[in-house]
Amino acid sequence: MAAYTDLLASITRSEDHAATVTIPDAWMQGRTTYGGLTAALCLDAAMPLASGMPVRSAQIAFVGPVGGAVTCTPTLLRQGKNTAFISVRMMGTDGVAAEAIFAFGKARTSALAFAHLPAPAVTFPDETPSYFGSSPMRPAFTRNFNIRIAAGSRPVSGASEADVSIWMRHVDPAAPVDAVALLAIADAPPPAAMAMFTEPARISSMTWMAEFLTDDITTQDGWFLARHVAETARDGYSSQAMTLWNRQGEPMMIGRQTIAIFG
Repeated sequence: MAAYTDLLASITRSEDHAATVTIPDAWMQGRTTYGGLTAALCLDAAMPLASGMPVRSAQIAFVGPVGGAVTCTPTLLRQGKNTAFISVRMMGTDGVAAEAIFAFGKARTSALAFAHLPAPAVTFPDETPSYFGSSPMRPAFTRNFNIRIAAGSRPVSGASEADVSIWMRHVDPAAPVDAVALLAIADAPPPAAMAMFTEPARISSMTWMAEFLTDDITTQDGWFLARHVAETARDGYSSQAMTLWNRQGEPMMIGRQTIAIFG
């Protein structure tokens, strides 16, 4: 297994900030790279152009299959005193693999400070069963994470609703707790709609929007709690909402995802 930190350390960068890396099979999800890693690699490529500002939002389009050697080329679209917008194009052997736009922004004084996003009441990670258990059918990339199901149903269980809460952390003990690592893990749970499947079917993420709710990304023992809720499913597509909290129950990220369902 290729550790997360080893993979990031293998990135080579050109003078124009293009970042090239070869993605090993251990990070694959079927015939493509796990989407969270795709997004994280794009963000990692954008960071050198952000002038030290923290990332506030990410919009990623998963255009085509990602595998093998890929190059992420960042472009500074606009930079002001407090914000910057950076696009990243990921290219693979078959052409464009992903397109991303990131918004960065400095913290500023504000009269408003609230977050009406309480974490669900669930068991603690060490009291929560493994999401995959000993199943040999788990996707290759999931072995890079500890994943435990805290509420809801597993995929293909014929559940009556698609609302799943999951504890997650990087297996790599050297993985930092930062925005790139958070984006890398946030997409790890299978789409919530899969809980309602009565038989296996293919799925594919099309787009993902994530908003970082703090520039102080912290947690205890590496654990984050994610709740994924499929809000609609029709015409072969599902739209789901995601919220992610740290171990202390503080909201770190919210997001939305469009998923193609083949079945």
